[in-house]
Amino acid sequence: MKVTNSYHSKYIFASIFCVAFNLCYAQIDSTKASIKISGYVEIFYQADFANPLNHTRPNFVYAFNRHNEFNLNIGFLKANYETEKLRANFALMNGTYANANLANEPGVLKNILEANAGIKISKIKNVWVDAGVFALHLGFESAIGKDCANLTRSILADNSPYFETGAKINYTSDNNKWYVSGLVLNGWQRIQRIDGNNTPAFGHQITYKPNIKVIVNSSSFIGNDKSDSVRQMRYFHNFYAHYQATNKMRITVGFDIGAEQVAKGSSNYNSWYSPIFIIKYEVSPKYSVAARLEYYKDKKGVIIAKTTPNGFQTLGYSINYDYTINNNAMWRMEAKSYKAKDKIFNSGNKTIHTNFSLTTSLSISF
Repeated sequence: MKVTNSYHSKYIFASIFCVAFNLCYAQIDSTKASIKISGYVEIFYQADFANPLNHTRPNFVYAFNRHNEFNLNIGFLKANYETEKLRANFALMNGTYANANLANEPGVLKNILEANAGIKISKIKNVWVDAGVFALHLGFESAIGKDCANLTRSILADNSPYFETGAKINYTSDNNKWYVSGLVLNGWQRIQRIDGNNTPAFGHQITYKPNIKVIVNSSSFIGNDKSDSVRQMRYFHNFYAHYQATNKMRITVGFDIGAEQVAKGSSNYNSWYSPIFIIKYEVSPKYSVAARLEYYKDKKGVIIAKTTPNGFQTLGYSINYDYTINNNAMWRMEAKSYKAKDKIFNSGNKTIHTNFSLTTSLSISF
């Protein structure tokens, strides 16, 4: 995934500035503008009982991936600008999350969490066109820990995009029950395209909120994330639903499934899938617990490299305890275990079927 061509990054930022120029030309009333500055810091300590000598968690873990050291998972500073017909976001970040997930982006692009601008194109409906670098449209977990039910991310989240770059048109219904978006993207979790890739990727998102208790979401990705000379089309769909069972209990179910061509022009595909179940219970306004059960199967190594005969087939489960110190701070603890079909986890000088870790974190938002 190494990228050396800087043309596409220049194109991305040129597009953002073009959007901003057009908005200014439209003479939008700046007296109604809202400017917000916010930030987030998440410090963690994690103990992997396999005790890896290089302090790095298994290679399919991209968030909270350091062992036996205090570290910064993510810290960012964000500026948000918004008027009735214009919006823009810009956020710079650092931390182990950025190091792992943007390792193949060149230079300062590694530190971009968000950089996007948008214009409202309808006078009577809530329809926007946005371009730039965005948070993902796939899945319900994000890089920001406080917004997730569990302390660490699922295998599903770590191995699908956290961010994306491109342009999208999106519509929100007047009653806020429907959100519909169509996207054109640079690739599968890319800011810059890889060398030799000129294939546009596409995506969609449909979110339905029939009432205050239920959210149902369908999202997709269609594209090629390799050079055109070896193009292998990838088709991916993400589904999830949230159900607020009681005032204190929230249930989340999700299912990811994907397929990629075995070779260029082939009618055969390698597939992977991952179901997930999460339940969160609020013991009191300050204390809550959450449990997660997940399974990930990628037998042919499309997403997670195949190192054993049966590929990656792993069951994961975790439980975490959260203490909300105040509106801006949260302390969390989590125990997590993986059990794989093959011996894929290193432990000293041998490989084993299981992996266990304990993690604690402190997050502060402002």
